[in-house]
Amino acid sequence: MFNIDAIHLREINMPLAHPFETSFGLTTGRRILLVELEADGLTAWGECVAGEHPYFSDEMIDTAWIITETELAPRLLDAELQGGSSCPDLFSQVRGHRMAKAAMENAVWDLEAQIERVSLAELLGGTRKTIPCGVSIGIQSSPEQLMDKIASELAAGYQRIKLKCKPGWDNRIFEAVRSRWPEITLSCDANSAYRMKDLDHVATWDEFKLLMIEQPLWYDDFYFHSLLQKRIETDICLDESIRNRRDALAAIGMQSCRIINIKVGRVGGFSEAIAVHNAAEERGIPVWCGGMLETGIGRSHNIALSSLPNFSLPGDVSASSRYWSQDIIEPEVTVSNKGEIMVPTAIGRGFEVQKDRIEALTVRRKTLRAKARVMA
Repeated sequence: MFNIDAIHLREINMPLAHPFETSFGLTTGRRILLVELEADGLTAWGECVAGEHPYFSDEMIDTAWIITETELAPRLLDAELQGGSSCPDLFSQVRGHRMAKAAMENAVWDLEAQIERVSLAELLGGTRKTIPCGVSIGIQSSPEQLMDKIASELAAGYQRIKLKCKPGWDNRIFEAVRSRWPEITLSCDANSAYRMKDLDHVATWDEFKLLMIEQPLWYDDFYFHSLLQKRIETDICLDESIRNRRDALAAIGMQSCRIINIKVGRVGGFSEAIAVHNAAEERGIPVWCGGMLETGIGRSHNIALSSLPNFSLPGDVSASSRYWSQDIIEPEVTVSNKGEIMVPTAIGRGFEVQKDRIEALTVRRKTLRAKARVMA
């Protein structure tokens, strides 16, 4: 059992190395909420992946800050913890706000790994020494620019190319890519950009031999995805629709998808991510780890999660340099020419935080401390 002595909240602002466009719009920089925990001389870190706007989910960094400061942090400071798995019950009175909860819970798992003197991957139940990596490529200003981007990523060794798509940026793009690279592992991600009127159109994507079509319809839907999956040969992957283990079971039972993307922030933390992983594994549904433009802190958490056995498809956990001119960890995350990342075996996350760089990027901060505890 252990207690948290202090919680430091920071907002940092980081420009992306390259703009990233999806059906939600164009992102050129990130406002990021970082959580630092202090306990018994140790420090642990979590990252909230909520965006600047409530577009991917109903959370955003400003709501996450309020909920963390007023609801989650006080509960954590008052609690006696067994580990990261204590957090879901501790936070259960607060409905929703899964990305805020994940930042806090994941930091506690990081702390627990340090206390137990094991790697975070080992603590989570990971078995992989390396993880296969793919890349997510945003909508580009021209097909030619996209082709150059794909060529660069393939040369770097990435095992899967995922293309963001939306109406008007789909069939002609898929056709051009398949014409040039007929054998690569290719998938697409619509981020809920299509509707039932588009089903005939989406059904034509079978000809492109995609690994998967990710979240083509509504962000909160199982039923219509089920109708679409029964109509097409290509596997549907659900992302935004899967908030927890119950959602995963419902989607699998309704045959709404054949693949699940697990984003640890989207499901509320490592505890629920493991539960989704296990439910899918028991039913023969492969999973992979999605990305949310994380810094190296969130990226290190994704690496640890991806070491679990059913993460059998290349995820979006790619090199730091794809997103940041300079990350906030050292060493930065790198990918081998085989398209793999080594899973750290050092105690905790396996990456050191660059505190000076974080301080230089900080634009808002708040420290909350535990009340004096009476010794029995």
